[in-house]
Amino acid sequence: MIEIKEIKNKQEWEDFLNDCQEKTFLISWNWGNFHEKMGHKIWRLGIYKENQQIGCFLVVKIKAKFRTFIFVPHGPVLKNEYLIIFNLKKDILEQMTKFLKNLSEQESADFVRIAPIWENSRENKKIFEDIGFTTAPTHIHPEVTWLLDITGREEEILMQMRKNTRNLIRRAIKEGVKIIKDNSQKGIDKFNELYKETVGRQHFVPFSFNYLKNEFESFCPDNQIINFFAEYNGKIISSAMIILWQKIGFYHQGASSLEFSKIPSSYLLQWEAIKEAKKNGCQLYNFWGIVPEIEKSKDLKNAKIKKHPWWGLSLFKIGFGGSKKEYLKTQDLPITFRYYLHKIIENLRKIKRGY
Repeated sequence: MIEIKEIKNKQEWEDFLNDCQEKTFLISWNWGNFHEKMGHKIWRLGIYKENQQIGCFLVVKIKAKFRTFIFVPHGPVLKNEYLIIFNLKKDILEQMTKFLKNLSEQESADFVRIAPIWENSRENKKIFEDIGFTTAPTHIHPEVTWLLDITGREEEILMQMRKNTRNLIRRAIKEGVKIIKDNSQKGIDKFNELYKETVGRQHFVPFSFNYLKNEFESFCPDNQIINFFAEYNGKIISSAMIILWQKIGFYHQGASSLEFSKIPSSYLLQWEAIKEAKKNGCQLYNFWGIVPEIEKSKDLKNAKIKKHPWWGLSLFKIGFGGSKKEYLKTQDLPITFRYYLHKIIENLRKIKRGY
């Protein structure tokens, strides 16, 4: 029998996740802390079979202007041996769904949204479909990410990169770009200034300063986050916020200036971040979201992909070598009739943004 119980002990939560392979920082204890700082109600839940924990998931109540929904970011996370058992996965999701339906009624939510961390396969999709889920019109977190194995020597990691990427790293060094780490309050302010400049230039929907500040402050006490800055001619021209959690480095936030745009500072910055992650015991470096279709050189001339807003950033990321990881698309479970109105609005926003 599958049971779901709330977990209130940080050590218990993190120790279980330490034994799981398929995970991101969106399931971490500190990401739950981040949501609480943002004013969201959260639940940290364990999945048990015969009193043995086999999985966990974080639940966040999102209350926006015209909608309220229950959200599960990159979950559920299951112990490795249970990820391949079809019937058990279905039993787990059924119990989760019962719990989330009841929670939605208690919290007056219009729908449940799950961003699964399960592989994007026909089998996994069928599990969700059979229980009543439908593919969401949009996503909150990446469904396709780019991963780099950093267990080898630095020379081996460099050789996995595209030749042009290696050359641009060397050129940035030759041009005198300096990489600085700054985890002070001033560092957050500097990052935000550069971030606002990036938003103004690339016209994407930005995170607020409060979001960036809370993210940093949630991971900083455990030394799980670093702000990197690239300096050239005494000016900060690019930056990145890197999360280091359970032997994985995550490139979660980035920003750059148009000034000195021909200086390839971002390439050197990422290389220094990769080395720092490796120094801190990380085995993987997660570049976060990329254009879903992009992977091999044959994709790079695809006109449709090149129109995607993430095209340039995706090309930058895959140049460091690595491989694509694709999760099942975000899934929605309607609770009230208002969900369908939200779905129409989200589809229109998706078209407007060019995704």
